Amino acid sequence: MVQSFQRPTARKIPLKKDRFQDEARFLRSWLERPLVIGSVTPSSKVLARAMASYVDPRIPGPVIELGPGTGPVTDALIRRGVAQDRLVLIEYNPEFCQLLKRRFPKATIIQGDAYDLKETLSGILAEPGAATVSSLPLFTKPMDQRLDLLEAAQAMMHPNAPFIQFTYAVVPPIPARSDSYSARASNRIWRNLPPARVWVYNKVNKP
Repeated sequence: MVQSFQRPTARKIPLKKDRFQDEARFLRSWLERPLVIGSVTPSSKVLARAMASYVDPRIPGPVIELGPGTGPVTDALIRRGVAQDRLVLIEYNPEFCQLLKRRFPKATIIQGDAYDLKETLSGILAEPGAATVSSLPLFTKPMDQRLDLLEAAQAMMHPNAPFIQFTYAVVPPIPARSDSYSARASNRIWRNLPPARVWVYNKVNKP
């Protein structure tokens, strides 16, 4: 049965100073580890809202976010109606982890490797996840590793739960055609720098 929910109170919108500081953090982290960060700026509010729109807050279970960075998608998920204490955030960058703990004190924040979900989330999830939302730079990884990540995420979620991933590329980060999952894409989001697209993958449940 689908549970009813109440929209949590939206957190205060960050000041311009906070946004400038976030951009500076991203740029510094990208210069230090470009293959890990994958972007020089945080996701725009438009892109963050687009990613969050594919999460149904009425579906029970944790919402897993991979590579939340400074938290723009996290904030969009809360505004979407996902309670903060349902969020499980996996972030590799220790500075970002400390920032996330201050901004989202009720969320579960894990400093670890999002590409090794089974180990990173060992003993963390008490029930299947409702969605996985990823801002990881998948194109920096070989295709086998991307497919392994999708499979690992789907194994931890409800059978029909979405794996949500954005990309700046024209082609999908994980192939759109497969017997194991279905895929659909959003329109191009031009109000993001650079323009992006959201891909949503669902596991195909075979009889």
